[in-house]
Amino acid sequence: MEFKSLGIKDTPNLWKINEEGLPGTGEISLDAMSDLLNLGEFCIGAFEEEKLLGFVICLLPNRSYGSLNYAWFNDNYTNFLYVDRIAVSEKYRNKKIGSLLYEKVISHAQKLDSPIAAEVSLKPPNPDSIRFHKRHGFVEVGVLHHEKKSVTMMLRNS
Repeated sequence: MEFKSLGIKDTPNLWKINEEGLPGTGEISLDAMSDLLNLGEFCIGAFEEEKLLGFVICLLPNRSYGSLNYAWFNDNYTNFLYVDRIAVSEKYRNKKIGSLLYEKVISHAQKLDSPIAAEVSLKPPNPDSIRFHKRHGFVEVGVLHHEKKSVTMMLRNS
């Protein structure tokens, strides 16, 4: 397995993997996925040969991104590396790919001397993701309620 920076050419495969993770990953259009890549500070994929198995997209604070969850971190913290989404193709789940991606995120956050920010859905519930994040050292720092959704806001110190 090889980890490589993601580019616009990867957008269709990112979108496909993201769709497999709904509702946990959050719905996004192809165009919005492309825009997100352009805003990203740290965007890498796990590849086997040329096949994308999973990915993570992270942003620094104060980008022009319309996510309410991201805005919450901007309102409450000045320094962080925000994990907007991490997803692994259904066919390759439970093979530690998500953990390997997070190791890369943690290493990058340490270079920046930034905590890592993420949110996990409470409504609809995503208990697997909560366990995954806690296993990787995240703690709950707040809860945000949207119209039809609630998320737990999580932080991991670098």
